[in-house]
Amino acid sequence: MKRIRPVALLFLVLVLGWAAPAAAAVYEVRPGDSLYLIAKRFGSTVDVLRVWNDYWDYYVYPGQKLVVPDRYAYVVRSGDSLYKIGLRYGVDPWQLAAWNGLSGSEIYPGQVLAVPPPGSLPSPNRGVSDADLDLLARLITAEADGEPYVAKVAVAAVVLNRVRSAAFPNTIAGVIYDYRDGAFQFTPVMNGWINVAPTPEAYRAAQDALSGWDPTGGALYYFSWWVDNPWLWSLPTAAVYGNLVFKYGYNA
Repeated sequence: MKRIRPVALLFLVLVLGWAAPAAAAVYEVRPGDSLYLIAKRFGSTVDVLRVWNDYWDYYVYPGQKLVVPDRYAYVVRSGDSLYKIGLRYGVDPWQLAAWNGLSGSEIYPGQVLAVPPPGSLPSPNRGVSDADLDLLARLITAEADGEPYVAKVAVAAVVLNRVRSAAFPNTIAGVIYDYRDGAFQFTPVMNGWINVAPTPEAYRAAQDALSGWDPTGGALYYFSWWVDNPWLWSLPTAAVYGNLVFKYGYNA
């Protein structure tokens, strides 16, 4: 048996040790879940969950079993209720239900619930209206329906980055319907595709972006790789996901 030298062992611990939980729970994915939302609930990150589960996609499906860190995981026991669990951890029952995506108060023994980490919000939408969430999902559907999930989140992130930028309107609707220099900023508004009903995956991607996931790290622009626009190509590149290229502004 080949022995690992101390230096190599130290390297493995430093690089991989953070990804090997001492103890964990098995969470069953529910409708409306996404890898980012699950990671956020359990005080983890997308990358950590992917390593723990040896799962390299961004899409999850109802019924899928995922290993999650036990730091913010609680396994429901017989006799438990949301009220009792919330009382134990200092969380209101409705916050606990919202954080776990529950539509009611019914829970069952063996179910794994996420206890909100300190400073977490009970809702993933951060106060955004249903109309704005729907509009954001429509843009994602029109722009990135055939693209990888991370590209869908990135499209939404660009819109939110523009909302925060002084160079663009300060609302989601204002950004998406922005008209300047004789043209709409987003092609689906011009050709009417913005009116196509959004997909469930687009809704999840919008919620992930609203919850804080920005795969671009602050990009303000995106376009398909075949677009011939020298000015866009001259901008600093943030990321490339599928057929979409994401760019920072010049002041990035």
